[in-house]
Amino acid sequence: MGRRFCPWSRGAAGHFSGISPARAGVGPKSRFAWRCFALKPLIIAFLALLFLPLGLGVPSTGAQTIAERMKPKTTSGKPEKMFVEADELVYNKEKDTVAAVGNARVYYQGRVLEADRVTYDRKTGRVFAEGHGKLTERDGTIVHADRFDLTEDFRDGFIESLRTDTPDKTHFSAPRLERVDEDTTVFERGTYTACEVCKNDPSKPPLWQVRAKRIIHKNEEQMVYYEDAFLEFLGIPLAYFPFFSAPDPSVKRKSGLLSPDFIYKSQLGYGTGIPIFWALAPNYDLTFTPTYYTQQGFFAEVEWRHRFENGQYYIRATGINQQNPGAFPAAPFGAGDRTFRGSLESKGQIFITDKWKFGWEFTALTDKWYLYNYSVPNNTLSSNYFSEVTSTLYLTGQGDRGYFDLRGYYFQGLSSHDFQPQQPIVYPVWDYNKTVDIDPAKSAGIGGQLELDFNFTHLSASAASFQSVGPRTLDNAYGLYDVCANYTPNSSCLLRGIGGDYTRVTFDPSWKRKFIDPIGAVWTPFAFAHVNGSWVDLNTSRTYTFASTSGVSTYSNASQAAFNNGETNNFYGNAMPGAGVEYRYPFLSKTSIASTVFEPIGQIIVRPNQQLGTTSMINMDAQSLVFDDSTLFEWNKYSGYDRFETGTRANYGAQISSTFSNGAFAKAVFGQSYQVAGVNSYATPDAANVGLSSGLDTRRSDYVGAFSFIPNSMLSFTAKGRFDVDTFEPRRIDLAANANFGALSGSIQYANYSAQPLIGYDVRREGLGLTSKYKVTDNYFLQGNVVFDMSRHLYPQSLIGTTTSTVFFPATYGIGGGYEDECTTFSLNYTSTYQDNGSGTLVRNQTFLLSLQLRTLGGAKISQSTSSTAALDGVYRQ
Repeated sequence: MGRRFCPWSRGAAGHFSGISPARAGVGPKSRFAWRCFALKPLIIAFLALLFLPLGLGVPSTGAQTIAERMKPKTTSGKPEKMFVEADELVYNKEKDTVAAVGNARVYYQGRVLEADRVTYDRKTGRVFAEGHGKLTERDGTIVHADRFDLTEDFRDGFIESLRTDTPDKTHFSAPRLERVDEDTTVFERGTYTACEVCKNDPSKPPLWQVRAKRIIHKNEEQMVYYEDAFLEFLGIPLAYFPFFSAPDPSVKRKSGLLSPDFIYKSQLGYGTGIPIFWALAPNYDLTFTPTYYTQQGFFAEVEWRHRFENGQYYIRATGINQQNPGAFPAAPFGAGDRTFRGSLESKGQIFITDKWKFGWEFTALTDKWYLYNYSVPNNTLSSNYFSEVTSTLYLTGQGDRGYFDLRGYYFQGLSSHDFQPQQPIVYPVWDYNKTVDIDPAKSAGIGGQLELDFNFTHLSASAASFQSVGPRTLDNAYGLYDVCANYTPNSSCLLRGIGGDYTRVTFDPSWKRKFIDPIGAVWTPFAFAHVNGSWVDLNTSRTYTFASTSGVSTYSNASQAAFNNGETNNFYGNAMPGAGVEYRYPFLSKTSIASTVFEPIGQIIVRPNQQLGTTSMINMDAQSLVFDDSTLFEWNKYSGYDRFETGTRANYGAQISSTFSNGAFAKAVFGQSYQVAGVNSYATPDAANVGLSSGLDTRRSDYVGAFSFIPNSMLSFTAKGRFDVDTFEPRRIDLAANANFGALSGSIQYANYSAQPLIGYDVRREGLGLTSKYKVTDNYFLQGNVVFDMSRHLYPQSLIGTTTSTVFFPATYGIGGGYEDECTTFSLNYTSTYQDNGSGTLVRNQTFLLSLQLRTLGGAKISQSTSSTAALDGVYRQ
């Protein structure tokens, strides 16, 4: 018999309709497919301890709820028709039933019910589906069951031996499900997991699942309640919960308690924190986390988050009134006897239009040790050997070929060597840049491209920042702060930052145009101007003294006047016009082996011998100067606006690149710069000696070059260097290699920079870093890294303490491994690194970190430190 397709009705009563009690994503399963996975018994026991507090709830963002998925769908108050498709339709007059037999399919309100046989009992108004039952919900959720027993409107009923697979790849099962009054769904002896079934052996258990005597879902509350629940790993119960509740898995934001934090730190004692989350509205929420430490008392953290149509922001505040301040070192090595300690942090961004936005990011701290002492996370924290938090307020606009950026900065140093009065406040820095194409027809044939660059900067600091030339000199009191034995400019002392006010405005217009001659050479004439005005108001009245039982050191802001031509309050205005031309002529060679392009490059730039006007020695924003292949053909090789090249200079070199027939690629660049005439600005020191020892401070500069080679998709090599102009001795070397062999990947980095005592680097800087990761299988991985500080043996003993240093001294190293799949991420890592412990020396901090993340349920971390550094001694956090 052919397949039948027709509306299925019950006469005058109309078409029967309803909803399925099976809901995607919430009903646990009774018998779940077993997963292909194995763990050692020791790890299983440890996971049991790790997840004892798990399962109180999670906050997230909105999605379709169970109630929305299950709610009947009507049109203008009229029930929709139900259509039936089957091999055969059978009507039993005595029982008053209609049955769809053989590959039966029932279509109703976007749902599809499939079974070997679907029967409608006209007397009781119930629908029965038997044999390979399958219900597909509107959102794609699939419910498999041995038998469906539903009311005619699908509102209530029973489902036996069900298994549910949701679109977000979560899975539920139960021997029996009952749906009552559309609001309550009860899974008897149900299970839940986010792990997939093992394809090779479906009889194996999932890696983890929650099994409960009863799982009750309340549609209106959007909550799921678990009674007599076990958290199982590989089918083994490891944690028991008499009762716990969680938001409906399809609900991403729900008020309630989150997973607790368990914390231990020697200075704090043992602590427990329970985050409380309030979803106050769809677009804003509040989280309050009270924590109690056995040594320090009550610690509070509150975070407010708000998202609106054209932006978002958050505010986070933390604080504690310490019971035992003496547990921390005295200043300047710690917070000392400070009782109240806390932080205030906020970050936000508002899109005014599609091109303009306003934003802020700030952190305010009671003291610089607070974030480390209490392990407070912070978005603006940067940390390596030295740490700081940065606060900023900004307004930016971005066009097709231009931008506007107005912002202010506040820096708070967190390292032991930071002296806060030396940190500048920038208010504001204003940048504007615009590029315009010039039509030759409308410019007497000039054409080309015009670029306008503008900068305005104002900053202020209380204390001048000095640094010794050559070996570093620290204060006699604490051995923390930079001072100079003799405050003589250039020869024995550097001025890194002023104490007082500094204002500068700069305008840099430039023009260039490319021409290609008949033989293919590319000529690019260009012209530019650097117009600079600066106001300097040095504060010379303040004196700073560091005193302790170890000694006394004093320095005065008055010493900085010598670094500014003896001036304390003056206006400086200067200009530097210039013009030049660049020449390139590419030669192309193509063979069966490779296609090669060789391109000689030459530049000549003509400028006056010195800037026109008066010039200050103060350099605030151009103290980083690196001469390499990337700056070889720059018109001005300084990094900021405070310095600019002078005189006539030629830059020349060549680059060659080859693309091989086997897919390999190679490129090399080599060149030099030459001071043709006039004053060499790089040999003219400023208050920070920038330019000296740069490789540009001789008439013929050092040689610079770079080479990169990519033999295939698995390997890449890069080498960059600067070589002495007379001896060709390496002055600056950077090497990097990356490899990816599928299961095994890694990288190597090496750097070697010659000592530059004239600018404060009195010893050679050399280091080697290696990283690697090996995927043992698709799920298991091992990883490791090490960084060798190859200059440590050159450091003064006061910095490295009693530690014996060798050339290959491991400054940082780590090893770890783990497991990851679609539902679980587990890792165990060990790291050992040198950190600032607040006393001015770097000491080793060893940390063990265990992390476990179960998708949809949450995760936990345990970190244990074995040192007394400012890092964590130990922490257990969600």
